[in-house]
Amino acid sequence: MRIDPETVERIKQTAAVADVIGDYVTIKKKGANYWACCPFHGEKTPSFSISPAKGIYKCFGCGKAGDSVRFIMDMEGLGYGEALRHLAKKYGIDIQEEEMTDDQLVRQNERESLLIILEYAKEYFKKQLYDTDEGKSIALPYFKERGFSDATLQSFDLGYSPEAWDAFLKAALKQGFSQEIIEKAGLVTQKNDDGKVYDRFRNRVIFPIHNVSGKIIAFGARILRNDAKNQAKYLNSPETEVYHKSATLYGISQAKNEIRTKDVCYLVEGYTDVISLHQAGIKNVVASSGTSLTIEQIKLIGRFTQHVTVLYDGDSAGIKAALRGMDLILEEGLQVNLVVFPEGNDPDSFVRKIGSEAFIEYIKKEAKDVISFQANLFKEEAGDDPFKKAEMIKEMVQSISKIPDAIQRSLFIQKTAAMMRMDEDVLLAELNKIQLKKIKGASSDPQQISAQQYAEVRDLIEPVGVDQPLEVQNLAYYQELECVRLMINYGHLEINSEKAPGLTVVHYLIDELEGTVFQTPLFIRILDLCKMEFAAKRAPQADFFLHHTDEEIQSFSINISSDKHSVSSEWKDKHEIRVNTDEEMLEDLAYKNVLRLRKVYNDQHLQETLSHLQSLQADAPEMGEVFNEFIRLKEIQKNISQELGTVIEK
Repeated sequence: MRIDPETVERIKQTAAVADVIGDYVTIKKKGANYWACCPFHGEKTPSFSISPAKGIYKCFGCGKAGDSVRFIMDMEGLGYGEALRHLAKKYGIDIQEEEMTDDQLVRQNERESLLIILEYAKEYFKKQLYDTDEGKSIALPYFKERGFSDATLQSFDLGYSPEAWDAFLKAALKQGFSQEIIEKAGLVTQKNDDGKVYDRFRNRVIFPIHNVSGKIIAFGARILRNDAKNQAKYLNSPETEVYHKSATLYGISQAKNEIRTKDVCYLVEGYTDVISLHQAGIKNVVASSGTSLTIEQIKLIGRFTQHVTVLYDGDSAGIKAALRGMDLILEEGLQVNLVVFPEGNDPDSFVRKIGSEAFIEYIKKEAKDVISFQANLFKEEAGDDPFKKAEMIKEMVQSISKIPDAIQRSLFIQKTAAMMRMDEDVLLAELNKIQLKKIKGASSDPQQISAQQYAEVRDLIEPVGVDQPLEVQNLAYYQELECVRLMINYGHLEINSEKAPGLTVVHYLIDELEGTVFQTPLFIRILDLCKMEFAAKRAPQADFFLHHTDEEIQSFSINISSDKHSVSSEWKDKHEIRVNTDEEMLEDLAYKNVLRLRKVYNDQHLQETLSHLQSLQADAPEMGEVFNEFIRLKEIQKNISQELGTVIEK
């Protein structure tokens, strides 16, 4: 069943955003809004704004934004429906549900059935560990040898799967679970030769894998027999409807609050690393479970902190594994440090050897940013070989190029130049080449390009004359942004109640943009939403977008609706200075925006036509046709420029 829209609206109306957030952080009222230190990143000066009137929050530090439902989703790691139920329970709202389609019902029932069988399996494996002679004599001693306490075993729901071929399968069938759902959960597998079904994790200790909200979604298992040469040491559940390995981090449920509090996430490789550190009191730790780090896993960490410290084994394979994921972390805008342990040690063995306090001190002392880490490693590997050294420096610059922030890139270039005893300009030129290549490669998606990025590299790599036009793709992005800003914030308002009563901003813009195709994917989706609402004879108000279930649309809408500062009433009351609002200038804003959009698209066509013209031979058959098209576009450019009151193009 799905929560019906009326109930969803009642939950959102009842769950006042300031009340919901106030349960997690201290909020203080300033003017019409409340302010707090952001719970999603560490800060001492409040930059987290809560607007009761709009029912939204926005952090001007880390960019997090949403409504009361989104806040609960991020804080508790819940899905949309789970967050709604959480708030409904808190405020005593009865959930009214509506019938779903057959496909939706089948999908939901399967997902719920998987979670139920996985929860049953967890309890079964725990019972086998504690209540059977086999578990107590074989598996429990293994955990005790690792130094795991009873409290730790319970905290991570550790268990044991017995040696019998189908002990779990028989137990689950006896409880009424179908063999089909047991197989879909990845708890049993088939032998290829005879088709016999047997327990996937037989004769292994069990490490349940939780999602962010603490639900069991999969299992990892380690074999105990030393003579099992033909069997993998570790096994994981296969991909299922509820388990996607690339989007999962082991220990995230137990670590999320501590990561948020400490504002740093320790990233390790294995299950026992997480458990040992957690038992030692170092609880802000998760594991990639032996897989290559993925963007989904990095984004999951980024929900709780922007700082990652990678703790990997001290052998060469561990170091290489650590480096492979660093560029991805940098590219996502997170700050990353690396720590290497003495050879032969891993986080598990090292914390047990020296204790938690010494372990933390070691991390503080040995942690290096990724560039310093690479420099030290490359110096050892390259030695005095200039060719190897050059290649390794290029790799370092390549890593620096992944950093989104221009100031951070510049500082790392300076640091690399000093460490490698090189001219900073040489490294900067190499960085600019990489940046320009990246920008050209992304030119089909202007949302990925900013005017600042282009300006950083354009003059250094491709000097341009004073009469060369600005990067038109960038201008298209910004004019499209202004168009959707007007539709989101003012789409329901009349553009001019005296001249055109009843004509809303969204109506005017949709009519004027007939046949226009935006170039930015997000803006295309927003424009399509506006068209659908308008076709249904609805003029979407800002709340429609500010509380939209699509996180990207919601976050973008909040960003363009939020102002960190507002005009003081004293300007008008005391100083008699009048500042016009957007609402008072809607006709002019919308009209100028349409003109600017048309000019940008025309300029793009003009540049393409000019390039075509320059590529033709003087006697080419189509020369006349292309030249006439160029003249036509140039005339349109001139007319729009005159209308806008800008400098007339030559």
